[in-house]
Amino acid sequence: MIGKGAYLRQLTTATTHMKSVAVGKELEGSSPPSVFIGSWNYPDIYAGPMIAPLHGDTAIMDMPESWIPGHKTQEEIIGYRLNLVRGKRMVNAAAFDDKYVGKLQEISLSSTSIESEAAFESAPTGTSFSEEHTPYGPSAPIERFEIESGRWDRNLEKVFYDTDLKSADAVVDLHKRGVPFSSIQKAFSVGTMGRDRGRRLVPTRWSITACDTMIGDKLLHDVKKCAVIDTWRVHEYSSLNNNYAVILMPTGWQYEWSEAFLHVLGDEELVFSDHEGTRKKTEYSLLGGCYYSCKMAVLEALAQEQRQAGAIILREALHGYIPLGVFNVRENVRSAMRQPPQEFEDIRSALSHISEKFTLPVQRFIEAGNLLKNTLREWQCTFRDFASPPCHNDRITGM
Repeated sequence: MIGKGAYLRQLTTATTHMKSVAVGKELEGSSPPSVFIGSWNYPDIYAGPMIAPLHGDTAIMDMPESWIPGHKTQEEIIGYRLNLVRGKRMVNAAAFDDKYVGKLQEISLSSTSIESEAAFESAPTGTSFSEEHTPYGPSAPIERFEIESGRWDRNLEKVFYDTDLKSADAVVDLHKRGVPFSSIQKAFSVGTMGRDRGRRLVPTRWSITACDTMIGDKLLHDVKKCAVIDTWRVHEYSSLNNNYAVILMPTGWQYEWSEAFLHVLGDEELVFSDHEGTRKKTEYSLLGGCYYSCKMAVLEALAQEQRQAGAIILREALHGYIPLGVFNVRENVRSAMRQPPQEFEDIRSALSHISEKFTLPVQRFIEAGNLLKNTLREWQCTFRDFASPPCHNDRITGM
């Protein structure tokens, strides 16, 4: 079976026909604030601002936390992102004496949109879609870049000047104070956290997973001290051509993330799964950053409730789905956890409920998921307990 990475490369290639904003070699506008740090050729990397050809408050263009609760459509989100122009310049990850890097830090620490001017080597072109980071519009090497002074976020400013504070402690403290994840991640990526000599620019894709992991590790430490829930729960949410079901089990913490992609490109029906037991996963998940985004979102809700549970999360992406970044998983799972749960006596009844809501027969998730399969075995359930009638649209078939 094709791996998830190879499949997503096919999927993101299929989105390259989408048109982004047209701009010339010079641009005046507003940064939401937003920056992007590439990963190619690390530690010498392309870094730069993202600017909209608009003036004033453009914060909505780079505030993923507001999109799902605000019921923004896929078209609206893509519209925001493809209006962001990426400037890029090769810099070293440790080059904090570079004035250009200082301006990127100024942007990321700002509490408001920043008026900006940029001149490019050539007219920016193209688009970028990824399952890891949010999309953005045209890009080009930047020759000149100027910004107006802005007002820094006080929490981010405090962390910036504390050069004795470890970056993990800074990230966790900012999350505890209610600073939006996207603001924490951007500030982390431009090297504004950590002990002085250890600060580095961190590629955007890496910084997202790093922040999810650091926050998730602290939450898990707290959750493991809490009492276990006493019933089976299912939290559900659907948006942006995705269905999510979070199964909380009356056990100590264990975790599995399973995701299906159904007829997004054509006739494919692919299911990918990864899990961890009571001990933290040591190797990087083959499912990428969404594994850690989902885990953090579930632990966040459990910590707030001060309860412990095992968690199995099922996701299906349906026809019309477009990769928008791991925020899509994090914010949808957060939204699912905010919904009142359905309660059940056992795993059988919980899965039977989900099978009525999902397009993909639940057996496919059972076949792919080790934790789900083992849980069913412990409860002496079989695949036949979840037999489903043929899908109404006759499109969903076995592999």
